[in-house]
Amino acid sequence: MTWTILVLVVGILLFLFGGMLLPKGDAKKPSATNVFAHKSIKLIAVILIAGSVCRLYVPYYLTAVNPIIVQEMVNGMQEQQQAEKNKHIRKMVRSEGDKMMADAPVLGNRDAKKTIYVWTDFSCPYCRRVHSELYRVLNERDDVRVVVKNFSIHGPLSDGPAKAVIAAKLQSPEKAAELTDMLMTREFYTQDDLKDSSTIAEKVEANVMKMAEEVGLDTEKLKEDMNGEVVARELRNVRDLAQEFEISGTPFLIIGEKAFPGAIPYSQINEALED
Repeated sequence: MTWTILVLVVGILLFLFGGMLLPKGDAKKPSATNVFAHKSIKLIAVILIAGSVCRLYVPYYLTAVNPIIVQEMVNGMQEQQQAEKNKHIRKMVRSEGDKMMADAPVLGNRDAKKTIYVWTDFSCPYCRRVHSELYRVLNERDDVRVVVKNFSIHGPLSDGPAKAVIAAKLQSPEKAAELTDMLMTREFYTQDDLKDSSTIAEKVEANVMKMAEEVGLDTEKLKEDMNGEVVARELRNVRDLAQEFEISGTPFLIIGEKAFPGAIPYSQINEALED
């Protein structure tokens, strides 16, 4: 701002007194060189004044007179960035779709033509909300499947459940889906469990095993598989794709070939499926 004002002052001074910088000649019949130099100084002065006035007025106009333009510019930039992101996602889903689904739990009709990928965390309340919206969609239509990418981001509250549902798929895809729904709709830890951080992982796993037993899984085999290569591979895939798609939190959905961050409602999910 200070430099802009200084340039404006210099421009005004040049416009008013710039002629004094030129050597004095015949006032009645000035030379062509003198006329050209005088006009050049005036032109430079006008450019400096106009540029300075623009730089001083434009921020005022955008913030005080018509701030909606700033919002429109930001929205336009975000839309452009989202379009580029969706283009990249479309490319990845088409080329890596089978790999993205291979080890992940799948809800709904596993042979459905329409796919929703959801990066989720069992201890995230927003993820639980979007899970109920997704199940509402699945209950109403059989042309959709939901691929659950367990983004374990809350430490011991996330790790055990995430590993359990991935490992459960090795025993039964149907039971893995059932366990996923159970963990999303029921509590698998209490406030008392949180009092001792050194034992929380142990308590969470014990509660998860009770649910796994309830859906008919072999819990001993489940514990073994939770520490196996398939689970480790799927969790790596989840993290790698999260980095690839710039996912910083949950829930995050890819519906068809477009990204939807946040807990979007049933109506928006259905609308995206029809695009």
